Amino acid sequence: MATKKTTAIGGKQASKAERDRKTLAKIVDMAGGVASTALQGAEPTLQVPSRTRTNTLWNKKRGILQMGDACQERQLFNLGQAKGFMQSLLHSESIKSLIEAQKTLSLRGMFYKGLHTVAGTKEKTFTDQSESDGILEDLEVSLSALREELHIFAKKAGTIVGNITLIDSGDEIDCRHMGSGGYAIPSIVEPDVIQFKKCEAKFILHVEKNTVWSRFNEDRFWEKHNCILTEGGGQPPRGVRRMLRRLHEELKLPVYCLLDCDPWGHYIYSVLKQGSISLAFESERLAIPDAKFLGIRARDYVDCELSDDVQIALTDTDIKRAKEIMGYPWFADHKGWQREIAGLLKNGFKMEVESLITKDISYVTEQYVPERLKKKDWLE
Repeated sequence: MATKKTTAIGGKQASKAERDRKTLAKIVDMAGGVASTALQGAEPTLQVPSRTRTNTLWNKKRGILQMGDACQERQLFNLGQAKGFMQSLLHSESIKSLIEAQKTLSLRGMFYKGLHTVAGTKEKTFTDQSESDGILEDLEVSLSALREELHIFAKKAGTIVGNITLIDSGDEIDCRHMGSGGYAIPSIVEPDVIQFKKCEAKFILHVEKNTVWSRFNEDRFWEKHNCILTEGGGQPPRGVRRMLRRLHEELKLPVYCLLDCDPWGHYIYSVLKQGSISLAFESERLAIPDAKFLGIRARDYVDCELSDDVQIALTDTDIKRAKEIMGYPWFADHKGWQREIAGLLKNGFKMEVESLITKDISYVTEQYVPERLKKKDWLE
């Protein structure tokens, strides 16, 4: 098969230097606006796009979630908003320093960089990292700049192996020879960091957890079926989702998902396919509308002749969550998904992919997935 080459999304990729220049200009403009307003004797404010369900729009034609136009005003002289205002400017200053120094910092590092006690008080600038992370996401949408453009990265949480060779920061990575551990997918996988050199794979199989990924890797499923095998440690982080999107879009590789038969597995598929509410502003570069759900399915308990031992009773929270997912507009109009979730609720129990081990240790790699792919037995 001919080697597939990467193509830039939306035309020629802007150089890193140009992106940094634009991001710095946005930060300076934001700070300048605050200073100008204060010098005029008015109350400084910041406009922050709302990352809420009510401000999330379903674009049926494109098959993705998108952010609406609603914004929240963050006021300096409002006691309930002053801390968030201060935190936004504090992190903006840190981001400016990172760009100027041409260095990057982790989300955890950003929390500590901005952490101190406010002078004259016992109040800390950040209560915990989740508070810091939320402010950074606010800055992403406020500045219209991705986290990578802010020189911030998250911890690695995903793995890849298979018939592809990557270039990572100038180093050649042959994913066919990565041993039992595989290649850890970085947080930042943009074209200026990761390039696709050689790929013979015909598709991508994404599994939910490392335990399942390890079974497929040990059985060399990727070699026997000429594919790329990935996992995201449960809910896949942005780096994994972005990598999958790039592989799908640039190399034209279909994406098949093997996830648990429970509301969490259904939600993970939903996020991979349409995007998420909190990151709707990133759907353009993360969502994969053509992704397909192989299983595990509610009917597999009978079809695969599984024992009662694999049943995990649905909790009240599971039932509530399943009904919520059933009402998502992209599932509400899909008869197959309505039957699937109704089947889960009728069963009264959920099942993990690992439950197939009760048939045989390699049943999932040697029979279940190959048969599903051959029959094109999946949900979209």
